Amino acid sequence: MKNFMKIRFFTRRNGDFMENLLQVGVITTTHGVRGEVKVFPTTDDAARFKKLKQVILDTGKEHLALEIAGVKFFKNMVILKFKGYDNINDVEMFRKKSLYVTRENAVKLKKNEYFIADLIGLKMISDEGEDLGELTDVLQTGANDVYVISKEGADDILLPAIKDCVKQVDIEGGTMQVHLLDGLRDLNSRREEA
Repeated sequence: MKNFMKIRFFTRRNGDFMENLLQVGVITTTHGVRGEVKVFPTTDDAARFKKLKQVILDTGKEHLALEIAGVKFFKNMVILKFKGYDNINDVEMFRKKSLYVTRENAVKLKKNEYFIADLIGLKMISDEGEDLGELTDVLQTGANDVYVISKEGADDILLPAIKDCVKQVDIEGGTMQVHLLDGLRDLNSRREEA
């Protein structure tokens, strides 16, 4: 098992309606003149778009439920066609807007898989009981994810999301118990000094 936790990439805004939505992509631009848009997928399984019937577009002012009428793939992008949007002028305003799904329509997670949105904000506690701070970001490096742990007045800690480091995740309790490998704190301090 190469990675302890394969994490699907989604984001949320805390404390409002957006907490029940999970981001699956960002519209980058229009595609052609028939109302299609190019979407950069922010999920680790772009093929999931073939199964989606609806997405929610966050315009910044409102949330629009858009029915998906067609899905194609081009390089690392997803091409979407929305029902009722038939020309380029209809979708021009969707550029740089995020697409979401409800948690009910999200990919079902396996054991030891978590949405990044649910990990952000967890209190990070060492296996020795030390409060390390809060998980503020997840960096996706390819080999394994890296958790960014931030605490006021201290250097950020970059913790590899591997079985040797992640001991227990308690989403409901808002905590993650971790083991800091020997030298990890020193390595992070040297990174800050450079």
